[in-house]
Amino acid sequence: METVILASASPRRSELLSLAGIPFEICTARVDEQCAEPAASAVRILSARKALAVSGKIAGRYILAADTLVELNGVTLGKPAGPEEASAMLRRLSGNTHQVHTGVTVVNPAGVIYTDGDTSSVTFDDIPDAEIEAYVASGEPLDKAGSYAIQGRASLWISHMEGSYSSVIGLPLHLVRSLLIRAGYPWFS
Repeated sequence: METVILASASPRRSELLSLAGIPFEICTARVDEQCAEPAASAVRILSARKALAVSGKIAGRYILAADTLVELNGVTLGKPAGPEEASAMLRRLSGNTHQVHTGVTVVNPAGVIYTDGDTSSVTFDDIPDAEIEAYVASGEPLDKAGSYAIQGRASLWISHMEGSYSSVIGLPLHLVRSLLIRAGYPWFS
């Protein structure tokens, strides 16, 4: 299979691509990650920004980018600025159902852009303050949208999920496959 350029330094996205058997190299670019659109639209816009920034540096390759945001009652929760914000986000998520939006963009070697998004719903049990503080102190939530990792310690609080597990991690593999196919990626050549 042809090597894909992953426009992300996320170890979680790298791990998912590795598990799926998709060969990849990493190339990131700095982009403005501010977007005033609702979360479901913003993730598509931001993933496209990332993919286009990398395709401007590396032409003629398949570029893959993604962006993930958490939304609770219409309020977007990105990555926390620090431990206090992480604790506050987790307190808001405690006992509630929230949505995790992930946008994915593929740019093919001809420069054609394919973008789509995926939304999953995650329900947390009530989380005791002592558990929130211990989790934040572990450092795990500090670089994650919504201040948690579904594949980490936060999995202990999840009572229900509807949607794609890989999407909540940050890269919906079913959507990656679909977009790569639409972009003409040679799966089995």
